[in-house]
Amino acid sequence: MTLLGACSHPGVDATWYHAEMGRRLASTVSMVGVLLLGVTAGAMLAEAAILVPYWRSLAPADFFDWYAANASLLVDFYSPLEIASAVVALVCAVLYSAQSRPGARLWWVATILSILVIATFFVYFKDANAGFSTRAIPEDSLPAALVAWSRWQWGRVGVGFAAFAASVLAIRTGTSTDRT
Repeated sequence: MTLLGACSHPGVDATWYHAEMGRRLASTVSMVGVLLLGVTAGAMLAEAAILVPYWRSLAPADFFDWYAANASLLVDFYSPLEIASAVVALVCAVLYSAQSRPGARLWWVATILSILVIATFFVYFKDANAGFSTRAIPEDSLPAALVAWSRWQWGRVGVGFAAFAASVLAIRTGTSTDRT
């Protein structure tokens, strides 16, 4: 392709070439989206299935010490992963919509669900985590607080896996019609 946007491949229609490159970009980005959404859902599952039971096994003082020492690591890991998942899902939704590709609606579903995962941080986890970090929760209330935290996390896992499933269905829908 030249700087003026014309196709530099002899015998290839420029309009077709640009459309094909757009489809390839959407396909590549959508694979990245599926991978990110899957990794994000899996990471949230690991937190719910491994970290929370570990936290619940600790004495309150030990939990508060662990959480204060590791809270920033959790935020530094999960925040970029969840944000990247939502951004890439949005990019996929826009690309699929712009190309009128099958699966566009499913990418919008994945985007909305990914944003909901992030929203749970502001609705619940931000204050709950701050309570853990600052020991604002009385030690005798910690078991109930961890049960509540676990329920919210399992809800978040469900939303994250739904976003992942929507992305898988989106690329399957788009791929099955691309072959015809």
